[in-house]
Amino acid sequence: MSDATLHDTQPDPDDFAVQIADQVESFIVAVTEVAKGDEPGSAIPYLLLEVSQLLLAGGRLGAHEDIVPDERYEADAGPEPDDVDELRERFAQLLDPADVYSEVFDPYVPRSEPVACRISDDLADIITDLRHGMAHYRAGRVTEALWWWQFSYFSNWGPTASAALRALQSLLAHIRTESPLDELDGLDTDTVAASDDGSLEEEAGRVMAQEIAAPLGMRTARR
Repeated sequence: MSDATLHDTQPDPDDFAVQIADQVESFIVAVTEVAKGDEPGSAIPYLLLEVSQLLLAGGRLGAHEDIVPDERYEADAGPEPDDVDELRERFAQLLDPADVYSEVFDPYVPRSEPVACRISDDLADIITDLRHGMAHYRAGRVTEALWWWQFSYFSNWGPTASAALRALQSLLAHIRTESPLDELDGLDTDTVAASDDGSLEEEAGRVMAQEIAAPLGMRTARR
């Protein structure tokens, strides 16, 4: 394997590469297993944990100096896996009806309007990015893999994972504390999310408990 261009902050480049690759592979394997739906009652907590752990790897990549690839042009990583759409659909079914959430794409853009996103899309997109880098890593192109993971962390999977994490944490918090949600009707990825007027409907809370917490096998907070 080729050595990554890593200097002062990491005395052993191979160890850094192996650790990042292990975290990436662990996320891919774990989240793919969750998508099978064998343990729906644990899906949201598991996803929260896995995305959190992945962002730790992303933080290490982001805090590191720029990784410079060996070649000017990216080597062919081979065909992309053809199961991404299937994973996306499984996540959507597993998370329905709380798959769609609102997110501000860039918090540094003044007066940004929130947009509707899907956790299922986020997870599928993250896995696609991570697999691309893993293909380079397994082919022995360690520097290329690290460059791709770092680059795509800033450009795609990092912001996507951060948004998904906030959505998963909020969802789990609403379920555990029995905090009612606004009606989800009308919030979709084809529309702009309506601004929050501060009102939380009691009926929406009951819908949350009945349609999300119960099917997922999660206990709500005691009164």
